[in-house]
Formats: sequence, C-alpha cells, structure tokens
Amino acid sequence: MNSRTHLITVPGPAGLIQLSVDLPDELKQDPHFAVRGLALIAHPHPLLGGTMDNKVVQTLARTFNQLGYVSVRPNFRGVGLSAGTHDEGRGELDDLLMISDWMRTPQSWLSHLNQASEQAWITKTNQLPLVLAGFSFGSYVGSHLVHQLGELGKPVERFVMVGSAAGKWKLADSVPTDTIVIHGENDETIPLLAVFDWARPQELTVHVVPGADHFFHRKLHCIRNIILSHWLGQVS
Repeated sequence: MNSRTHLITVPGPAGLIQLSVDLPDELKQDPHFAVRGLALIAHPHPLLGGTMDNKVVQTLARTFNQLGYVSVRPNFRGVGLSAGTHDEGRGELDDLLMISDWMRTPQSWLSHLNQASEQAWITKTNQLPLVLAGFSFGSYVGSHLVHQLGELGKPVERFVMVGSAAGKWKLADSVPTDTIVIHGENDETIPLLAVFDWARPQELTVHVVPGADHFFHRKLHCIRNIILSHWLGQVS
C-alpha cells in the first residue's frame, strides 16, 4: 500500500465488498490528469490464500496505473472485510458485475473517495473504457464477466488473463480475440498444455514466461513488460 492506494467498502449483493483503489502517480500532482480508463482486477482463489494483495494482482494494478488507468482490486466474498462466503464463482461473478457498474458511475466515486470532488476524471467515469484482468481463479470469473458484459452491451476495452484457470475451472467458451494470455512455463497449478488446449480453438496467442511458476516468483516484471508492450503499440 502507498499514498496512491485507498481502501474503501461498498455495498454488494451479499453485503459489503472491500476494494483497494490505486491511482496513477500523475493524479497526485495534477487532479486534471487525463485518466486513460478504469481497470478491474480479480484475485486468485480465496480458499487457497488469494486476496487483493496478492503480488501478481498488485503488479497488474501498478502496471495499469503506469498506463494511466485507475485500478480497482476487490476482495472476493469472505476475504478481508468483504462479507459473505465463497460461492465457487457464481456470487463472485455477481459481485464483479456490480463493481463494474459501480466503477462506471461518477456518484459512486464522489460518495466513497476522499477529495473526490477535486478529481476531474471522476465526472467522466461513465465514458471511460474498462479493462478487466484476472489471475488464476480471477481469470475464470473474469472470463464469464467479459462474456456477460458483452451480452449487456457494455464490452470491456481488453481482457488480461494471467495464470489462466484453463482445465481447472470452466472458463467461458470464448473471450475477445485481443485477449492477452500470460502463463508461466513451469506453472505447477495450471499446466501450460491445458492453456494451449483452451486457446488453440480460439487462435489466441499465449505469452509464455520462461522459468516462471504459477505465482511468477522473480518474474513479475515479465507480466508488466508484456502488458506495456501491447498497450504501447509494440505488439499488435
């Protein structure tokens, strides 16, 4: 946590949901900084120690901050100050859907963020693009959220899957063609072959990080670099 991070709780379908909001550095100096968009990031399995403070999740938040996005990391049900109990992805999907709407509503921020009235970007949240990223179990829930938002006419700008849950939980049958899939060569939790089997019919590119395990120990910078290269136009 740092001075750019704000911890808040918002009402959800099963009670309060704890959120960590990470702001781009530029907003500290200039409240009129042109925020590029909003990023919603889903953490790994809560019954296996997953929280919004997971290192991969924090890396995703910081990376999107670097790109000019406001990042939101919710705690799933039963984690931290979030109410409820684990619901195997069903309730978690409902929560993320609610949070995605919350993020796109200016009044949400004005009611929950300190000094929000001084931040020019907040009045435009209903116009800003939304990026979704998920790690492991978070990628499973995220895949279904992407599908549901598309059906509702609220498509995300892009989807990022790290340590994809392919073969462990039933991912959505398809994701957007520009989805960024990042996986560790030595992932001991989700075999790389399972990710290839899921990605192959969709002709999705899988970015394999050599030597990386499921949690990308000492390889977190690789996640950041892959995402930055896509956003900065070095990869089509």
